[in-house]
Amino acid sequence: MEPPVEPRARRLFGGSARTLGDLATSPFRADRDRIVGSPFFTRLGGVTQVVSPGGSGLLVHNRLTHSLKVAQVARAIAERLTADGWQRDLVEKLGGCDPDVVEAAAIAHDLGHPPFGHLGERVLDRLARHRLGLTDGFEGNAQSYRIVTSTEIRGAATTGLDLTAAVRAAMLKYPWTRLDHPDPHPRLLDPPPRGATPPPDDPDSGSAKFGAYRTELEDLRQARAPFAGRIADWQQTVEASVMDTADDIAYAIHDVEDFYRVGVLQQGAVAAELMAWQREGGSLRAITDAALQTSARRPGSAIERLRRQLHRKDAWIADDDAFAAAVEHVREELVEGLLAVPFDGSIEAEQYVARFSARWTTRFVDAITVVEQPGMRSGHVLLAPAQWHEAQVLKFVHHRFVLARPDLALHQRGQARLLGTLVEALLEWLLDPEEESRLPRRLHDLVELAEAELHPRTPDRLGKARGRAIVDFVAQLTDGQAVAMLDALSGRSGALWTDAFVL
Repeated sequence: MEPPVEPRARRLFGGSARTLGDLATSPFRADRDRIVGSPFFTRLGGVTQVVSPGGSGLLVHNRLTHSLKVAQVARAIAERLTADGWQRDLVEKLGGCDPDVVEAAAIAHDLGHPPFGHLGERVLDRLARHRLGLTDGFEGNAQSYRIVTSTEIRGAATTGLDLTAAVRAAMLKYPWTRLDHPDPHPRLLDPPPRGATPPPDDPDSGSAKFGAYRTELEDLRQARAPFAGRIADWQQTVEASVMDTADDIAYAIHDVEDFYRVGVLQQGAVAAELMAWQREGGSLRAITDAALQTSARRPGSAIERLRRQLHRKDAWIADDDAFAAAVEHVREELVEGLLAVPFDGSIEAEQYVARFSARWTTRFVDAITVVEQPGMRSGHVLLAPAQWHEAQVLKFVHHRFVLARPDLALHQRGQARLLGTLVEALLEWLLDPEEESRLPRRLHDLVELAEAELHPRTPDRLGKARGRAIVDFVAQLTDGQAVAMLDALSGRSGALWTDAFVL
């Protein structure tokens, strides 16, 4: 008689046995290998982190290199937690923290990101809900979970990667559905957890961020079952919290690196903003919110808005002294350090960037703590207050001096239009009765999968299945494939055989 399966190691289809292709004996290490071997992971090399890989070469991160760095940081955090006796006892009480689990979840966390990154996520969500009639819309985290449980094929008899419960639970940065699980839904809590608040422009649409579509709800429940009674229904597992924190750390550091390398981050502009706030912080704090909005071009006003936003959203940790110290530390390290000498591509310049990255990563990883009763907007694993504020300031630099640029906005508006046109073209093709036999085989399979997972009495079941299939299909493309496919569907491409059609 076989020994019972340890609940955390239970796979989606119930067992724990190794299958063809599993080289590792550890079930969690096998999960990591299954994810790395997936074509969905490989495609991340062609998916936007901030700017499209096709237009930036090797200087900036794509979703694949970002995922690898998140995995590196997540594993380092998990190993530190399990090496400390007091913290190890606490994480065991909360459900466990295995380095292989957090590494696997970190590698998988962005599998569902569509072409053009967060912009593509917003566009696909709008099209899914308003054009294709899908109440759940589109969400990158939920799409990642759908891939490992449903749309990724592993063997003739299964769907998904058949991952263990612990790894699937660790992927759930937002362990709820958009509208109705768990009950009461997290968006109704006061205050709601981070990500659970509905978007302000569509308050009836449900949470802005969520971890699974309703079609994967039973998979979510099974993944979370080993943690019942240990953590709240809406709270991340410790391993998910490690992954989420590692994602924040990697994002805060490497996006600053990237845009220093390509010359977008300029010392003068960043220095003017930070130093103006340090000089005039008292007068800026006296300005009303409305007046602050009208003086948006005044140096120092943007970072003052950040200080106020942190108090509104994260009063549980926001602290003015820690914020001021963070501004000073970032000014010393970034303005007087990294940005003081323009990047010239030399070995010395690369070494300087590497030292900057290593110094900040170590600083953040060493500042990780575990708490038994976290605030509503925090996980069980979090940065110490000083480093938490520093991460917010680093992310501010990226948002203020990269994401707010008009040239990036121009580029992104074109990408949004491209995705909208591509969805319309695929829908028209799918609805053409004379073309059914010539549809891309993958699109045909995705329609069948989506129809099978819907209840037989679902209104307009086939229409909704087609809508979900189109979203799944577009979401699995790289940036380059999306561009090439629309070129072909628009008659602009003369190339017949390209990787855009190997789907």
